[in-house]
Amino acid sequence: MPSIAENLTLIRTNINQSINARKGGHQAVMLLAVSKAQTSNLVREAYAAGQTCFGENYLQEAINKQAELNDLKIEWHFIGPIQSNKTQSIAQHFEWVHGVDRLKIAQRLNDARAHQTPLQICLQVNISGEESKSGVNPEELITLAQEVTKLPHIKLRGLMAIPEPTEDPTIQRSQFIKMRTLLEQLNQLGHQLDTLSIGMSNDYMVAIEEGATIVRVGSAIFGARPSKH
Repeated sequence: MPSIAENLTLIRTNINQSINARKGGHQAVMLLAVSKAQTSNLVREAYAAGQTCFGENYLQEAINKQAELNDLKIEWHFIGPIQSNKTQSIAQHFEWVHGVDRLKIAQRLNDARAHQTPLQICLQVNISGEESKSGVNPEELITLAQEVTKLPHIKLRGLMAIPEPTEDPTIQRSQFIKMRTLLEQLNQLGHQLDTLSIGMSNDYMVAIEEGATIVRVGSAIFGARPSKH
């Protein structure tokens, strides 16, 4: 089995190749290591290999991990579903939040962030229209973005999506193109967004070719997640 360091080296090589294949310029891409259900020791191993940005889905697990790794200069991203009663803790423990899909959640994060630097957020879009998925409908995105940008303690950076899983690169690409188009539409309205958080272990190269600026990669770095969480 390759080591975490070897996996990271391969992924970074793939990222650079995909950036070079991109039609719309060579904007940098952040590799976000999805460390949910992984041990602090494995996060520390990835950090030693140069990985500094980590994404967590489960709040209490993340807080415990942050305490165990507080000697490291990690940038923590919350990428899981957001419950209203957890917004205060999320706002206090993370630099980025990727899954904001309702104004109520944005307002609660904003209120909880009043005494810190602005919280960087992405609006989650349900780009494939799955009933089981969180995310704002594309038709409601402009209205949500307009309201969120009025909040003083959060900064809207861009969009995030978890498209319907598929091995078909044509379908993958079409969903990513839809996300890029939505971002472009918001920018045409004056929003000045710079972030597209799309692409995971099985499709991050296609996502980058279509404009991703953050890819959220877990199993390709750490291997399969433990079955129990």
